[in-house]
This record gives sequence, C-alpha cells and structure tokens, in this order.
Amino acid sequence: MTQPLALVTGAPGWLGSRLVLALVRGLADVPSLAAVPERPVRVLALRGSDTSALRALSPRVEIVDGDVTDVASLKPFFAGAEGATLFHSAGVIHPAGGTRQLFAVNEGGTRNVVDAAQNARVRRMIHVSSNSPLGIGRSPEDVFDETVPYRPYMSYGESKKRAEELVLAAGDHLEVVIIRPPWFYGPGQPARQSLFFTMIKDGKAPLVGPGDNRRSMAYVDNICQGLLLCEKVDRARGQIYWIADREPYAMSFILDTIEDVMEKDFQVHVAHKRMKLPGFASDVARGIDGGLQAMGLYHQKMHVLSEMNATIACTVAKAERELGYDPKIALREGMRRSIEWMLANGQTI
Repeated sequence: MTQPLALVTGAPGWLGSRLVLALVRGLADVPSLAAVPERPVRVLALRGSDTSALRALSPRVEIVDGDVTDVASLKPFFAGAEGATLFHSAGVIHPAGGTRQLFAVNEGGTRNVVDAAQNARVRRMIHVSSNSPLGIGRSPEDVFDETVPYRPYMSYGESKKRAEELVLAAGDHLEVVIIRPPWFYGPGQPARQSLFFTMIKDGKAPLVGPGDNRRSMAYVDNICQGLLLCEKVDRARGQIYWIADREPYAMSFILDTIEDVMEKDFQVHVAHKRMKLPGFASDVARGIDGGLQAMGLYHQKMHVLSEMNATIACTVAKAERELGYDPKIALREGMRRSIEWMLANGQTI
C-alpha cells in the first residue's frame, strides 16, 4: 500500500528539520509514533538554504526549492499531493526586513499555501501558530486555554492571528488543525538561543522584576509529537491545540535550571549572577517596541526585552484529552539535550 505523502514547509529551519527527522526516524521517546516505512517526505526549502543535512536523512526526503511568498514555486511542491498531509511550519519570528516581512510571510505565505493545498486536494493541513495571537497574561495567574479570545501581541502576533483565520476559513475544503507552541527549545536551536546560554554562563542574562512570571516552553520533540498526533487523530479536524511542556516555569527557575545543567552535567563554570532589571524595564521596552513597529521597524533585542516580565502560560489539557498528547521531556532534560547538541556540533557556550 502506498503511504500518503508528507509535505513540510519550514525546513531546514529548526522545527521543520526536527519534524522531518521524526517523520523519517520516528520519535525515540514516543515508540507509538514510530516512522512509517517507505513514506515519502517532501520539503519546501527556502532558496539558497543549506539542505545537506535533510538530504542525508533518507533517500525518501525530496527537496523542492521555493518560497511560500512565491506562488509559482509552490506548484512542484504540491504536484501529485492529493491525499497528502501538509505540515506548515514556515514563518518569520524576528524579521530582518521590518514588520512588513512578518505579514508577507506569516499571513501572505499562509494564504498561498492554503490556496495551493486546496487546489492539490491535500487531505489535512496542520498549521504551526504561536502564543502571540493571544498576547500576554494580564496577571501572573493567567493560563491560556483554547477558549481565550485573540489579543495579539505586536505585529508578529497580528500576523499569526491572521494566518490562523485563513487556515480556519479553509476548513470546508481541507481538514485543518492548528497548534500553538510557545517558546521552544532543544537540539537544532538557532544562534539566538545559543547566545542565551552564553549570557547565563557569564552572569549577563536579564532577570526583569522578581522572576516569578511564568513562561510555558515546549521541547522541540514534544512539539513534533503534537504535530504527528494531529495527523493521526481523526477528531483533531477543525481544532486548535496548545502544545507545550506539561507545566509552565517561573522565569527565575528557567535561568537557574540552565545554569545547574551547565555546571553539573557539563562542568561549565558559571558566574552565578543575573543582570537584574526592575519590572518596568520591560514596560518601557514594550512602549518603544510598539512605537518602532508602528513605523514598520523591528528591533529584536527590544522586542525580546518587552516580554521578559510577562506571564505567557498555557494548559495542554485539551491536547492530552483529545490527542493523547503526553510530553515526555521537561525543562532540565530538554536543556541538557540542547547543550549536548551544541557541543557536539562545534558550538561553544
């Protein structure tokens, strides 16, 4: 029996690449989600990107050079894709080209992908969204579930909200599912995440306010588990799911945990210091960030600082109940694997 084609956008990006690995080799921590033998996997890779690692995974991985903002480049990606499953993880978080790029890729690119998927008669589309369409918690006790109304945070949140709306509107013609992973971590991380470890080691990681604000995080393979379950479970059609580690973590606990892992597991000397800032530092940064974005500009460090005192916490209860989602990796082990991957791939902390 011919196995259904898996289509993946967003590789060789972080999550997209990890998903391709899971499709080809399965998830070691979740034996029930073993790879399907002989299943073809087709990847839409941004032109000019290094796809050598993807090609080395398996001869079953086919690479199509393209761009979600270029409709013509989507034609070979969707060729012969009737009955396929589409995992749409392509997107921009920190744009080099200002806020216009966020909408061009996250909204416009998603519109192009949805249209092409409908024309190709793809069976199910699983869309990777974000916590940002829901904004930030109004209080440290706030926990987002799937019933919380939209309150997008800055331009990125608005662009991902519009993308969600486009996907949901296609539900009459496609089986659509949306997942919302928050801040994620794990092997394959980009340079900005590696820099975060270095800042913690050197005692320069910012702690804004007392550090009791909670953040949901998602180990990258936990997200892959959620994506694979969204394909497998019939009742997921038309649904939205938060996919994260089981419990949110206090910001101070996140920093302390990473520091502990570096020191105890990898014998890295750490400074045991924090760059402590008053809580209003994030509020000031939020105002500056908002003003810059209103002019179409984007400053990554200012944007990151603007969220550092915020609670962004979610519950995965619906995914556990309906999908059988069971996140296997929590913060300490996930951070250990992250650092192990960094060192194995020639990075320094």
